[in-house]
Amino acid sequence: MDITKIAVVGAGEMGHGIAEVFSLSGYNVNLIDISQDVLTKALSGIADSLDKLVKKGLVTQDAAEQTKKRIKAFTDMPAGVKDAELVMEAVPEVPDLKRKIFKQLGESTKPDTILGSNTSNIRITEIAEGVKNPERVVGIHFFNPPVILKLVEIIKGEKTSNETVSSIYALMQKIGRAPIRVNKDTPGFIVNRINGPDMLFFGLLFDKKLARPEEVDAFMKLQGLPMGPYELLDFIGIDVINSSLLYFAKELSPDFSKVKVYADLVNKKMLGKKTGRGFYDWSAGRPSIIDSAKPTDKFSLMDIFSLEINEAVKLIEAGVATPEDIDNSVKLGMNRPFGPISVAKGLTNDEVKRTLERLAKTFDCQVFAPAESIKQGKMRDAVEGRLQITKDPNGTVSSNQTKYKYIILEKTKEKVTTISLNRPKLNLINNDVLDELDLAATELWDDDETRVILVSGRGGVFSAGADLSAYFANEGEFIEFSKKGQTTLNKFSEIPKITIAVLDGYVLGGGFELALACDIRVATSESSIGAPEVLRGLIPAWGGSQRLPKLMGVSNASRLILTGERITGKEAFELGLVSKLFDADITSAAMAYAKDIAANTAPVAASLAKALINKGAEQPLEVGFNMESLAAGVVFNTEDLKEGLISFMQKRTPEFKGK
Repeated sequence: MDITKIAVVGAGEMGHGIAEVFSLSGYNVNLIDISQDVLTKALSGIADSLDKLVKKGLVTQDAAEQTKKRIKAFTDMPAGVKDAELVMEAVPEVPDLKRKIFKQLGESTKPDTILGSNTSNIRITEIAEGVKNPERVVGIHFFNPPVILKLVEIIKGEKTSNETVSSIYALMQKIGRAPIRVNKDTPGFIVNRINGPDMLFFGLLFDKKLARPEEVDAFMKLQGLPMGPYELLDFIGIDVINSSLLYFAKELSPDFSKVKVYADLVNKKMLGKKTGRGFYDWSAGRPSIIDSAKPTDKFSLMDIFSLEINEAVKLIEAGVATPEDIDNSVKLGMNRPFGPISVAKGLTNDEVKRTLERLAKTFDCQVFAPAESIKQGKMRDAVEGRLQITKDPNGTVSSNQTKYKYIILEKTKEKVTTISLNRPKLNLINNDVLDELDLAATELWDDDETRVILVSGRGGVFSAGADLSAYFANEGEFIEFSKKGQTTLNKFSEIPKITIAVLDGYVLGGGFELALACDIRVATSESSIGAPEVLRGLIPAWGGSQRLPKLMGVSNASRLILTGERITGKEAFELGLVSKLFDADITSAAMAYAKDIAANTAPVAASLAKALINKGAEQPLEVGFNMESLAAGVVFNTEDLKEGLISFMQKRTPEFKGK
């Protein structure tokens, strides 16, 4: 959408600042409020801001005058928004008020007008509840002061369309802002979510009388910060802080409501700078009692760093934003030289974990307890982007990826699950990878939402084999490593799902044996496949010497195993080892193939047929026949059999339920 006309509802500090930003960029802006006095004050504030920009040489006098002319004031909201292509809401952080405003906006604007909220905490999905077409409602969170701070968080509600997000992202870039996508609608989004535990911490520190505000602020200023935390709380407004924590208490954890001081100050109407008094007396323009010679020693920077890192890791785990975007948001939104991700990379998991456990115990506050990844010793994986959070717009849903470090497990709504080796560059398989493959197979064994499992490798390589760089003290340990590989890979033969190995790049040694354990193999023509163990003084010891002869005959298996010769995917296809060749995009082609199988194959019948193929072949023919008859009796009583027959007669795709 080409946005040319903009309206801003709410002419307070943020509202008129946002109007000024858009007008400075050449847009005509309707500024709307119910009070003419508020509008007059807002226009005066814009004029003062523009004068400062002129004095600093940031804009010309003529540009400032044109900016003022492009802003028109309205007290009639329907009249002010009727022709707008974007409406920005900037009213107080009261959920009921915002929902009421958005319901009115939905009725007063064109159907395709984008409705943006400048909320700093409230979930966009909640705000959009009263709007008939909520796909056009999006969070557009500017930071104060909007004219100075470049960061804008763009929040995708549960029903916000991708087109809406993309339009606003492009608009923010056009007006010189630094947009950050918030991929999941969560209270506080990025910056305020990371600030939440800090506000809670300093409130509890005051409640417990562990340190006075001026001592804390003196300590923080000695660390190079221009403003201490209590000074900043006063500057923002104690009522805003209190509302934020109460909202977090409702949406995230009741422990956010444990602070008493903020509510007490609000009840006394001591809201900080805007009322002249909060934690400090602001009558002289700035607090005068902060003495850098009297800092507290009751907490450390490590406490604050750990709290912020912890919350950042929670956001990563939930798929709210990438580590890079989180770091950039904090740097831009809080005017810092570094963010929590940068800090985390210089600390150990144990340091952060111990600090968080101490804080949680000292303040009896579970908000401070370590995030799951930190509990598991995987903080570095989180902050370095190795927790794979799925965000496929075509239907992929998130798995609990914090369980895994070296594999990526992704599920689709079509009941296909992908297990991808992710150990660059060669996806070598070590003890840890075997543990994760075993865990994934166990997790998926009885998973009704999985019918087909794709086993693949990231980076254009399936797997170049076992990682033999690990230390083995003696032959006993090496034997156990062999048994572990056999047991783990065998699960892919026995799991009651159809397993498909996607062979791309190198498929060697232990990687080849993993592929052999799967039911079906697909490949590219140029895949390099082989069992090079004898060239290293080893033997295939994860089932390869037993499976390969059964799959391609003793003669061809002997050639590969005894010589270490490699064959291409095309040769493997000609030998019957590979079922299909995909020479275009094998990842997409294999997924389409798997989805087709998942949609058209009855799960119970497939699992029984798989068992007959793998186990029946090991028995005398008569025993195999008997197993087959018993399996036929089992499928005879399934609902899937009836569905299969009915759908065949009705010439439609079956809808199997696995029953």
